[in-house]
Amino acid sequence: MINKKTNILVSAVTACSILFISGCQTTNPYTNESQNGKATNGALIGALAGAVIGVASSSKSDRGKGALIGAASGAALGGGIGYYMDTQEAELRKQLQSTGVSVTRSGENIVLNMPNEVTFGVDEVKLNPGAKNVLNSVALVAKEYDQTQINVLGYTDSSGSESYNLRLSKIRAIEVGNYLVAQQVEYARVKSEGIGESKPIASNSTAEGRAQNRRVEIILSPLPQS
Repeated sequence: MINKKTNILVSAVTACSILFISGCQTTNPYTNESQNGKATNGALIGALAGAVIGVASSSKSDRGKGALIGAASGAALGGGIGYYMDTQEAELRKQLQSTGVSVTRSGENIVLNMPNEVTFGVDEVKLNPGAKNVLNSVALVAKEYDQTQINVLGYTDSSGSESYNLRLSKIRAIEVGNYLVAQQVEYARVKSEGIGESKPIASNSTAEGRAQNRRVEIILSPLPQS
């Protein structure tokens, strides 16, 4: 006899199978690119594995929800890390629109550029209230997509001594990283580093250029799969 747990697994995988067969064999809804059969097969295998894990790790009352979430995550990973990062990028763009934070893609990495006016005051190491709202959105997505490493990099302009700028950038990066951890992002996934003034993206000879160089970047990259 098929028990209730089995029914939940079948329903979850069937739902995700329909979604990923229709999406992966034709067009990826996030990139508008065609998906091949290998991605589809991987998605279905991942959906099954994810559904099993979702049921096993959920309470009895939440097994249906756990199976669906697990199947969706498994399907994305099974379909390829590129697809997983595509969906994560799309969600970040949705969450961060109109915040002043840019979302760009570099290979399989997603780069969030947070200008200094969004994050810190001049020579300040305490996050602005607006920065906390932005980071709340980043944390929301980061917790959903938990197969990514989160690298927080702090940068400054060239005003002041090199040693001072390096220290300031490190403190700011740590502040951002600590805030993400405080929002329940897993500590082991967050790495913070100060770069100082050494990697400008604009000229330090103008006020506008210096403003661009004062920034925090959050780079999300795929975790190594064992």
